Amino acid sequence: MPAPVLSGPQYLREGLKLVLSPGLRLFVLLPLAINLVLFVGLIYFAGHQFSLWVDSLMPSLPDWLSFLSYILWPLFVVLVALMVFFTFTMLANVIAAPFNGFLAEKVEVVVRGTDDFPAFSWGELIAMIPRTLAREMRKLGYFLPRAIGLFILSFIPMVNIIAAPLWLLFGVWMMAIQYIDYPADNHKLGWNEMLAWLRQKRWQSMSFGGIVYLALLIPVVNILMMPAAVAGATLFWVRERGAENLVTQR
Repeated sequence: MPAPVLSGPQYLREGLKLVLSPGLRLFVLLPLAINLVLFVGLIYFAGHQFSLWVDSLMPSLPDWLSFLSYILWPLFVVLVALMVFFTFTMLANVIAAPFNGFLAEKVEVVVRGTDDFPAFSWGELIAMIPRTLAREMRKLGYFLPRAIGLFILSFIPMVNIIAAPLWLLFGVWMMAIQYIDYPADNHKLGWNEMLAWLRQKRWQSMSFGGIVYLALLIPVVNILMMPAAVAGATLFWVRERGAENLVTQR
């Protein structure tokens, strides 16, 4: 059956169970280690710069509107936190892309019960690097112009109040794209075709992206949630595409 519209939490929960299972732990440990090192480094750097970034983004208000600073300051704290989160997520996924693509393959084997992929070898993993990195660059090409537009919006007085909620919505959509793209790429689905498919399932995609977004905002927990999101996205792919194939065959 097609997934219910708000099936995101279920997919992420099932994905977490899968990556903790004995058969898949091996494919999770290395990307976990990479993400942990990157996370510690970025948090250390952001901790020293956070207040400066918030102060530089805060709009200058006339004296008679100074009371608004108490309302705006939390919004800009959220904005900076979202920007740091995006930076960590994008860097971590670029570095871990080959491992995530391989993990998506192995999750699909477990879910389907059949193995149509080549057997594991370091040679196969290395061969995946150019393709997966090229796909990550394509994601960055999609992400950066929109992120820059939102970043510029953050500096326009008064208008920048809507920057944080727009970042949130964009972030949810990007999380769906980021993780569902791994199984889609494994099946050689083109970038534009993958985006069109996600738009057809916009609410299901936003549900999944939303719960992943929330889980990845939790420090430390987010390190384990990344492989869980890969597994959950693979479940999303298998069930939704399988349901479409059944409908087509009928």
